[in-house]
Amino acid sequence: MKPSSSLSNDQKLKICHHKAANPSIKQLALANWAMQEFKLSKVPTQGTISNILAKRQQYESMDSTELTSKRQKAVKHPELDNVLANWVLQCQARRVALSGDLIKEKARQFARQLELGERTPEFSNGWLAKFNIRHGFKAQKSYGESGSADLDAIDRNMPTIKEKLQSYSLQDIYNMDETGLFYRMTPDRTIARRQIEGSKKDKTRLTFVFAATADGSHKMEPLIIGHTQRPHAFNRKSGEQLGFYYRSNAKAWMTGLIFREWLQKMDQQMQDANRKVLLLLDNAPSHVVRVLPLTNVQVFLFPANTTSKIQPMDAGIIAAFKRRYRRFQLQDAIDRDEQQKADIYKVDQLIAMKWAKAA
Repeated sequence: MKPSSSLSNDQKLKICHHKAANPSIKQLALANWAMQEFKLSKVPTQGTISNILAKRQQYESMDSTELTSKRQKAVKHPELDNVLANWVLQCQARRVALSGDLIKEKARQFARQLELGERTPEFSNGWLAKFNIRHGFKAQKSYGESGSADLDAIDRNMPTIKEKLQSYSLQDIYNMDETGLFYRMTPDRTIARRQIEGSKKDKTRLTFVFAATADGSHKMEPLIIGHTQRPHAFNRKSGEQLGFYYRSNAKAWMTGLIFREWLQKMDQQMQDANRKVLLLLDNAPSHVVRVLPLTNVQVFLFPANTTSKIQPMDAGIIAAFKRRYRRFQLQDAIDRDEQQKADIYKVDQLIAMKWAKAA
């Protein structure tokens, strides 16, 4: 028979699963079951069983090689692991919300400071998951809204859409879409050992309007919509003076007036270039085109409840823009954290617009 100390990680995981399947079983009974199941020479102590159950998530994250091992795989860079875990705990104490991307970026910075060089980990999502489990940190993933699309409507209207597209070359097919950016909001989810009492979310937003051709050969200048005409960060200058196509209204939303101005400007640009183009749009209330005297832009509105599945800008372009913006925000948050700023995500509107333009 094997001594209880020689339990493999796979056997420990089976103990956890047996407990999950029999939630009312006592630890002493679970220990007796383990001795009989794995032919141990003696009954594992209650402390051993308690410790095994507490590490269930750790065993579940292991690959097949680790499961067959009788010892937990050693951390390759314990100094990096410890200093990063301590930083997460310090942020937790300061009620600073941390995303997985921010933790990975901070890990890269620590790795450079420790001069790991070629030994630096890749800091993948798998690495992050194991780091979280080792230290008892928890995180939840949020999901998008793509599933809300009306698939039947897409099937019904797809022949009409294809027929319309066939009349134009890819370089003459544009898609425009707007997206809101809460440019200084903290993450919706945070990684920590315990729940952090959060502060009120900063929902100051900017709306970005993007338009580009199907082949990517032309990207129109983004339109940015803010809350005020000359924010304090503009230092009394206009958006145009600062190098932006900028408009404003109280809610920083696309309105019918702003849309008509944007569309007429596009039509004029196409006249100047002697081009006839097709513009694909969703059917948002602000997208009113019936009364506009357009000569070089023909507008096609997607059917209701279909845009999240078939609109090109929703197929990764806007998501890529926001990921690039968040990289600037993450680096700035790390810098502000090192300066012991109370709100590491605070940023003024002009800086946010510059990040967005660079993204």
